[in-house]
Amino acid sequence: MESSDAEYIALGEGSTPLLKKVSIIPLIFLIFYEVSGGPFGVEDSVRAAGPLLALLGFLVFPFIWSVPEALITAEMGTMFPENGGYVVWVSSALGPYWGFQQGWMKWLSGVIDNALYPVLFLDYLKSAIPALGGGFPRIIAVLVVTLALTYINYRGLTIVGWAAILLGIFSLLPFMVMGIIAIPRIKPTRWLMVDLNKVNWGLYLNTLFWNLNYWDSVSTLAGEVDDPGKTLPRALFYAVILVVFGYLFPLLIGTGAISVNGELWSDGYFAEVAKLIGGIWLRSWVQAAAALSNMGMFVAEMSSDSFQLLGMAERGMLPQFFAKRSRYGTPLIGILFSASGVVLLSWLSFQEIVAAENFLYCFGMLMEFVAFVKLRMKFPSLYRPYKVPVGTMGAILMCVLPSLLIFVVLALSSFKVFIISISAVMMGLILQPCLKYMEKKTWFRFSVNPDLPDICAS
Repeated sequence: MESSDAEYIALGEGSTPLLKKVSIIPLIFLIFYEVSGGPFGVEDSVRAAGPLLALLGFLVFPFIWSVPEALITAEMGTMFPENGGYVVWVSSALGPYWGFQQGWMKWLSGVIDNALYPVLFLDYLKSAIPALGGGFPRIIAVLVVTLALTYINYRGLTIVGWAAILLGIFSLLPFMVMGIIAIPRIKPTRWLMVDLNKVNWGLYLNTLFWNLNYWDSVSTLAGEVDDPGKTLPRALFYAVILVVFGYLFPLLIGTGAISVNGELWSDGYFAEVAKLIGGIWLRSWVQAAAALSNMGMFVAEMSSDSFQLLGMAERGMLPQFFAKRSRYGTPLIGILFSASGVVLLSWLSFQEIVAAENFLYCFGMLMEFVAFVKLRMKFPSLYRPYKVPVGTMGAILMCVLPSLLIFVVLALSSFKVFIISISAVMMGLILQPCLKYMEKKTWFRFSVNPDLPDICAS
């Protein structure tokens, strides 16, 4: 990497001029679904800590974690506007070996996370269709849902982006209606309820962390974004506001309009809140919104995962066939690999999936923080279309609190999750030399996209 002011050449410029780039509105909703998808899943924060800490958590935690991660993504994503995303960041700072490890852990984390959504989608339907609760019908249903959503990804990011917009509006609209209906019933004193002696800090922190991470996922789509130097930072800014509002507003309504019984606040309880406030019709709307939200999160996550594999192949880290695009410009092999991973992991329990993907995600984020600081120190004059307005010391301080939080999350993981996750990390350490051996033996063809500038660790 040269320490110069030459502008970085985006992947796809000249090589794929006919591919339609993603504009800011679809990108905002893609980020929304990569991170959030709506307030479904935040109920446990009330159960763990009561209304006051739940509200404070979703108000304060974004400044500790979400904003620093989004700012780093904006700077690094515009500095390296290609589909490798954080893989390229880490490669440029620490070398291609660690860049591959970053890609392996983040891809596996994303696929594990995506295995949740077909399962959760069916969980919302099984009350109406009991046969989907288990057995062979559920297995077939998981496959059908996965194939249908995978096909949407195959058809292109334009369709995925606009589908995310429609699903996002549908997911948030019932809570706006609920808020209007609930205004006469709201008692602000209910928001102040807290009992510090009964707080389940582990559940509380895990719920906040799981619902407010993955801001960096959009970086693996940077090569598909229209004018990423301007569009990416703006989309991240508006997405942070949308995500925080999408959590805080329903929590304010739900905890302020009805008497709070913490034991009842678990996944899916917003549907019961809707029934108490508006009736069965509003509950049905919230349930439908929750089900469709899972579809939105699936297609957004799969887009990120599959384009990451394409970006790694463009950098010569994976066999060249991973860089193959379909007639719609989508990473065909990456989509198939990601879909296969989802199907294989869909048998795991919800708790095991969340814990395992959080563990791998944390390792990847630590390397991103190191890369961000190192590139600031080693290449301060390298062209950055967007630069976080802090110096080197400010960049270091930005990463301190998020890093401490990561160590807390890792410490809270169970021994079983620790063993599974470390085993996955070890697989990556072995996989990269194996791929290099295959390249040397010419078992698979590897190549670097000539449109991309050289990167190297220093």
